[in-house]
Amino acid sequence: MPFIEHISYTDLERLALERLVPALLSHGFCYVDGLLGDLAGRAVLDQVIEMHSSGQLQDGRLAGSIPGVSRRSIRGDKIAWVSGTERGCEAISFLLNLIDRLISVCASRLGDKAIRERSKAMVACYPGNGAGYVKHVDNPNHDGRRLTCIYYLNKNWNPKEHGGVLRIFPDGKPYVADIKPLFDRLLIFWSDRRNPHEVQPSYAIRYAITVWYFDAEERAQAKKRFRDLTASTGDQGSSSS
Repeated sequence: MPFIEHISYTDLERLALERLVPALLSHGFCYVDGLLGDLAGRAVLDQVIEMHSSGQLQDGRLAGSIPGVSRRSIRGDKIAWVSGTERGCEAISFLLNLIDRLISVCASRLGDKAIRERSKAMVACYPGNGAGYVKHVDNPNHDGRRLTCIYYLNKNWNPKEHGGVLRIFPDGKPYVADIKPLFDRLLIFWSDRRNPHEVQPSYAIRYAITVWYFDAEERAQAKKRFRDLTASTGDQGSSSS
């Protein structure tokens, strides 16, 4: 279905300058409610529900395994990676384009000229069986992720009944921030050690779409480290044969 780009560049610039950039600089996170409006937000939700019901979501992976600890005790979501160009992802593509425009404005105002690319979108579902995601940092080891953006899709969400709150533990701050995963809400925060966070156990189906925006220089260095590591590992393998 066609979508009307109801948010102009001027609106995005005002949102970035007056709300997002000041909050990111002072608190390290911010959120916007009513990003797309009900019609377009519902279209995104319908596409995510279709992905879930058709079996496209798989268990989320961990960066490493811990002996004796099950994956589900650490993260219990099911995910799929999408670019937005796939058939049936038109509304998701509209959302991603809007977030791209918003982050582009924010990046220039944050003095962060190096944010020029992002990940694919991670569509995630917590199935409502008490699954969550333990406290972690998205980018603890300089992998290039600069900003985390999470768009929530949960209508009539009641945290007291359904749980599923994202709790941020801002580094060096004497408080935590509890973010409810409410429909048509966009959350943005620094991906590095400034923002450890957790997803508390969810007792209803909980949908979200996450994208990460990269610092180009840090990302290039991380890719080089990975190439060097795999090359040295390969050398060791060939020399031992």
